[in-house]
Amino acid sequence: MLSGLTIRGRCLLAAAVASAICSLVLDERDLLRVAVFLAALPLLAAAFAARGGRRLTARRELKPWRTEVDTPTTVRLWLSSRSGTPVGATELTDSVPSTLGGDAYRALDRSPGRGGTTVEYTIHAELRGVHRIGPLRCRSGDPFGLSAFDRELLNTTRLTVVPRVFELTGLPAGFGTGTGEPGSGRARAGEGTDDSTVREYRQGDDIRRVHWKTTARRDELMVRTEERPERGGTTVLLDQRATAHRGVGKHSSLEWAVSAAASICAHLYDSDRRLRLVGAGGDPIPGDERSSSRLGVEADEALLLEALAALQPSGRRDLAGGEDPARGQDLMAVLGRTTLAGADELASLRPAGARSLALLLNVAGWNTDGKENGQSAVARRLRGAGWTVTTVDGPTTPIPRVWESLCEQTVSPDIARMDR
Repeated sequence: MLSGLTIRGRCLLAAAVASAICSLVLDERDLLRVAVFLAALPLLAAAFAARGGRRLTARRELKPWRTEVDTPTTVRLWLSSRSGTPVGATELTDSVPSTLGGDAYRALDRSPGRGGTTVEYTIHAELRGVHRIGPLRCRSGDPFGLSAFDRELLNTTRLTVVPRVFELTGLPAGFGTGTGEPGSGRARAGEGTDDSTVREYRQGDDIRRVHWKTTARRDELMVRTEERPERGGTTVLLDQRATAHRGVGKHSSLEWAVSAAASICAHLYDSDRRLRLVGAGGDPIPGDERSSSRLGVEADEALLLEALAALQPSGRRDLAGGEDPARGQDLMAVLGRTTLAGADELASLRPAGARSLALLLNVAGWNTDGKENGQSAVARRLRGAGWTVTTVDGPTTPIPRVWESLCEQTVSPDIARMDR
């Protein structure tokens, strides 16, 4: 309890000891009474403050709990006291990451009481990620300022900041026409596999579909059903290699690429396209498989955005990983700095006639030392392999404008270079 005394409280306690000594030396009983009073006051205040602080309870709410970059979030704290004992001045400190503005401080002039009180503050997320708000700590004291005690009221609360999603319009001609439904899409590698399955005969089945070989083996009628595999859909490749990007923080080329990939995925979801999202090397990014979820498109899009919020730069060196990252589907690649060898490998792994499009970031526009070379040679190499490529020269290039240029290029053979 003595550890909670403030400087004022310790001074009173020291004065009480001095008064007690003087009363013994001078044989003054009145001075001894003063000493007892001076000693009792800080001790009682400390006991009062410690009891009141332990009775405080709190609850935190984030609105919204998931937000976009550069969008404010309101943090609301409900405070109440489980007893009627009044509490002196209370200082609240809610730990907030520096990327969200730093710790929030609030002071309560009076006790919350049983009815409780509400404290609010606003944070602005400048960088995507999964952040932790808290813990919430309070420093409560007595009305005389003789004591103060620190304690933790709340643990952390998760805040997910997803990349900014821009509204896109249109689709590249003939791109993503495979919806992922059975029987849709063009023939890919693996065509010619047995697409039929055998099941038990049901009343009403066509007798011409009886599979006699299996019927003879099982000694019961079995019929053949034709089921074509799902070959439609689109794969979005996000190049998240650390060596492929330049810049720092929200103005880095990686953040531009993540925002572009998020916008493209959201647009494809809205267009009812089957979608996969993979990183460098074809590694799937969690939450990308629409077919594995039964929660609907909106839920799948939310999972994808949360996965992109938590995405970190990869230490991989290779881009393709030795196999077609799209598995024969249409490919939409958002590429950072790419070497000619990497472009050759990626192009060679794509099946003949497969649609391949790319947003190629000229990371020189994000580089501050001016030593980065452009990507024109890589763009020519990919275009020579039948790719549709749009280059992006800097962080100020609007994502909707880049997408519009990509859509136009699939109609017109002219290749327009995006200026900064």
